[in-house]
Amino acid sequence: MQQELQIYIDGQFYPEPEAKVSVFDHGLLYGDGIFEGIRFYNGRVFKLTEHLERLWDSARAIMLTIPMTIAEMEAATLETIRKNGLKDGYIRLLVTRGKGNLGLSPDRCPKASVIIIAATIQLYPPEAYERGMTVVTCATRRMAPAALSPAVKSLNYLNNIMAKIEANIAKADEGLMLNEEGYVAECTGDNIFVVKRGEIYTPPIYAGSLRGITWQAVLDIATELGFKVNVQQMTRYDLYTADELFLTGTAAEVIAAVKLDNRVIGDGKPGSITNKIIARFREVAQSTGTPIYA
Repeated sequence: MQQELQIYIDGQFYPEPEAKVSVFDHGLLYGDGIFEGIRFYNGRVFKLTEHLERLWDSARAIMLTIPMTIAEMEAATLETIRKNGLKDGYIRLLVTRGKGNLGLSPDRCPKASVIIIAATIQLYPPEAYERGMTVVTCATRRMAPAALSPAVKSLNYLNNIMAKIEANIAKADEGLMLNEEGYVAECTGDNIFVVKRGEIYTPPIYAGSLRGITWQAVLDIATELGFKVNVQQMTRYDLYTADELFLTGTAAEVIAAVKLDNRVIGDGKPGSITNKIIARFREVAQSTGTPIYA
């Protein structure tokens, strides 16, 4: 019989059926909060420090006070994994504005709430990693940085969800989001990379993409493997004419895209450079990170 998940909420652990938040929590009422998705492999949490630093940066950007230190958050995260007896899996770490009233103002929320979930995840089926993904461009544009910076990993993901609905209707695996100027931003849940004539390209953060932890890890891996990496503005033309495309994200890891808007990318199969990046990423993820069971 599968063990019942133990969920961390504000310093205590609750069995999944008893893990509840108030209906007056502003994370629920307004999407007012932040989160991180974090992977752990082979008894180690991958890039835990980087994820927590980004969480604190998001909190500062939206004037949210996290009611614990980074060291305490790290300890709570590791303990949540241990409570659930996991060696491989996914952490969803949330900080909401906390319980308030029905008004919009966060001033009525005296203390933020911290929730940590550790479980298993499979974003895409295994065969998708073998054959590659299909992607369509969505009419929904990526939210402008002047409205809400994409660097903030906010609980309000409606912008991405609307684009994901379009991708689902088109029966595509993922949706490509452009910014208001028509430049490539990111996919609904992943950063995007282009391979062209042996070089690697990816959109800059200011185009409207999240400063992905896996995105940065892949930039480091590409440099380590000797590939020239270019961070620059791109249009769909650059993607249509790419030799290879691949996506990166904590849940997705690294996965090839072989078709965009019914245009076959390269030879329609995951490319050799993409496969090298994937292989090296798996090596790094499986062998590095913060130990869970010291």
